[in-house]
Amino acid sequence: MHDQPDYILPADREGTIAFDGSRTWYRVTGDLDSGVVPLVVMHGGPGCTHDYLLRLSALARDGRPVIHYDQIGNGRSTHLPGADPSYWTVELFVAELDNLLAGLGIADSYHLLGQSWGGMLGAEFAVRRPAGLQRLVIADSPASMRLWSVAADSLRAELPAEVEKTLRQHEGAGTTDSPEYHEAMKVYYDRHVCRVVPNPPEVAMSFAAIEDNPTVYHTMNGPSEFHCIGSLRSWSVIDRLPQIEVPTLIISGHYDEAAPVAVRPFFEQIPDVRWRIFDKSSHMPHVEETERFLSVVRSFLDGAEPDGADPARF
Repeated sequence: MHDQPDYILPADREGTIAFDGSRTWYRVTGDLDSGVVPLVVMHGGPGCTHDYLLRLSALARDGRPVIHYDQIGNGRSTHLPGADPSYWTVELFVAELDNLLAGLGIADSYHLLGQSWGGMLGAEFAVRRPAGLQRLVIADSPASMRLWSVAADSLRAELPAEVEKTLRQHEGAGTTDSPEYHEAMKVYYDRHVCRVVPNPPEVAMSFAAIEDNPTVYHTMNGPSEFHCIGSLRSWSVIDRLPQIEVPTLIISGHYDEAAPVAVRPFFEQIPDVRWRIFDKSSHMPHVEETERFLSVVRSFLDGAEPDGADPARF
């Protein structure tokens, strides 16, 4: 078992905010009255929890407040296992984020960092040109689910033949809840989701939360990271990306399931953008190369140009 990393800082404040008849749970590291623009962190899934992103709380050491929250239906927020599948939409989570910013009193000035689905949500939010958004970080996210699937198919083709055969058999038979499917799935995850094996406790905690209540994940995504059959399967933000007006940082890992083919539209379409690639990472550079990740994000939020790999090599 890994020790709790010392860059996971304790919360200075926790609470919930009413939203659509439910409650959104949040956690603040630092002081929202400090005068420093806060960073709001959006987790992946859809249907994951904030826990696996807690290392970003270390950014508060420099005086910047960092806010984590669990999106509705997940974690410490209200769970709605009986909700009609049509309830779970991109618009729902955009509205929830809007409500959170207003509830915390920071809607006039804030940064956003979204990881995986959180980055998709961040892009969806930013194309609406909200007045208070200062800077945007999109980490390990696809610009469309079609391109995500293209990337996944390419990465799956590199798996051992027996592993890919097992995945295909169970996907075809609709038995993706079987132990054999999950065992084969782990081969892909250890290569392209998190290369720190065994996973650190905060990452394991988020995976366990999805297993415990897969309502949102299964409805919007599907049974696994690479078999998207949920309501998000036709999602794309590509044609709206030129509407993002704020400075934007794109992050991805060399082994990331969010491969360059899925990420590149952000780089090509957002007007004020830079892209940093983490050579030793897959889908979680914040866990796999934590110190560099924090340094790159810190520099960007402070207004400096972060150093990093040149995406042109892809």
